[in-house]
Amino acid sequence: MDLPAVAGEPIPILYVQMDGTGVPVVKKETVGRQGKTEDQPAHTREAKLGCVFTQTTWDQEGYPIRDPDSTTYTGAIETAEEFGKRIYLEAWKRGGSRALKKVVMGDGAEWIWTLAALHFPDAMQIVDLYHARQHLWEVARKLFPNDQGKQKAWMKVHQKRLLDKGKVERLVSALRSIASDDPEVAKKIRKEADYFERNAERMRYPQFRRLHLFVGSGVIEAGCKTVIASRFKRSGMFWTVRGANAILALRCSYSNGRFEDYWEGRRAA
Repeated sequence: MDLPAVAGEPIPILYVQMDGTGVPVVKKETVGRQGKTEDQPAHTREAKLGCVFTQTTWDQEGYPIRDPDSTTYTGAIETAEEFGKRIYLEAWKRGGSRALKKVVMGDGAEWIWTLAALHFPDAMQIVDLYHARQHLWEVARKLFPNDQGKQKAWMKVHQKRLLDKGKVERLVSALRSIASDDPEVAKKIRKEADYFERNAERMRYPQFRRLHLFVGSGVIEAGCKTVIASRFKRSGMFWTVRGANAILALRCSYSNGRFEDYWEGRRAA
């Protein structure tokens, strides 16, 4: 998907963040879909949400400052391929072609990085630091299920001295060196080691901080709560995909300050 450049002033840094969250749906919308476990049917459909915002400067300590009122959202319950076109279009509207630097942020979901490579090949990719830390905490809890003191001591070494300092290869080696007689624990450790190995270049946090970039995807995390969850996850609500997408389009338009434009477009149609 290639759109013409939009004229305007250069944008120092443009961020694209993506995430997904489950929306409770009526039974017909989950026919043939598996739930979180093999013996459990699905009760939700994933709504994919993306946001675009800009950064011009940073504070005296070097921490990035998001430009005021620069955040816009787009989202729907749809395939990753369809959503990729949607988020690319939003970034284009926001002047992505004028961005001097682009940054794509998300958790470890493969669909996010597939879309980043396809639609934003020149962008830096960053895994949310706090999500990465959570993966380590899951390992710590598996290793020391009833000992918070040992969990914290283990995290002090593996998070503060390795992950936070961008020493991901050493972290992966440390994880792979852990031996466990418990098959479930061993499987979890292998899975997390693979996760960190796969995302190593997206976890160079000291380098990102030196460039005054965000290392957390809090903007899209908050968007999943304010744009989606606060409306779609109320008690007793079950949606059709069509109905959810219609309301989500309105909520994004309203959040983006384009609510009147949306209705003008509807009237013109």
